[in-house]
Amino acid sequence: MYKVFVNKKPIILSDKAANDSTYEIYLYKEISFDEVLHKLRYTQTSGIYLYHPNLVLLWEDFKAFFTTVIAAGGLVLKDQLEILLIFRNQNWDLPKGKMEEGESKEGTALREVEEECGTTKLSIEKPLHTTYHIFYEDNRNKLKVTHWYLMKTDDDKEPIPQHEEGISLAKFVPILSIKTLYKSMYPNIRELIKNYIDNKI
Repeated sequence: MYKVFVNKKPIILSDKAANDSTYEIYLYKEISFDEVLHKLRYTQTSGIYLYHPNLVLLWEDFKAFFTTVIAAGGLVLKDQLEILLIFRNQNWDLPKGKMEEGESKEGTALREVEEECGTTKLSIEKPLHTTYHIFYEDNRNKLKVTHWYLMKTDDDKEPIPQHEEGISLAKFVPILSIKTLYKSMYPNIRELIKNYIDNKI
């Protein structure tokens, strides 16, 4: 199953029909991808569930409809007690950014954390799951595929937000306080953080 967000609303791509869903359910090719995007952007539809017995085919067709942008970022821990967050566009988020030519996913993630937060002494612990969201830029729909990594740091400096990237605040937030910020997070970021917290503490 894949979950792709459009304006905080999900498109669920699956090889199984949903028996009970709060979202509108369609068999692949009963509805076009253009129609899916229109519903999610301009109607009260809360989500779309698309299914086809061949998930590989469904996913490849879906990706081919968009220009793909590869990005990477980090869920950064400090002393196992705090997570590095940024505040941008009225949402709490994690540092991330587009991959540059010739760069590895891991290299992108480390660079973006340092650039967006000024945090150094970073080490990657392991990869986390990948998130997907759709945005509109340069007169085309783009699919951002973001690869996430669990990181650690022992940098004692206060994070410095990269204001030119629209980041107004960067700070380490105690894990026990993170839940109070869930409502102000993008759903994919909330799920990523919640999955880590629920499985680690």
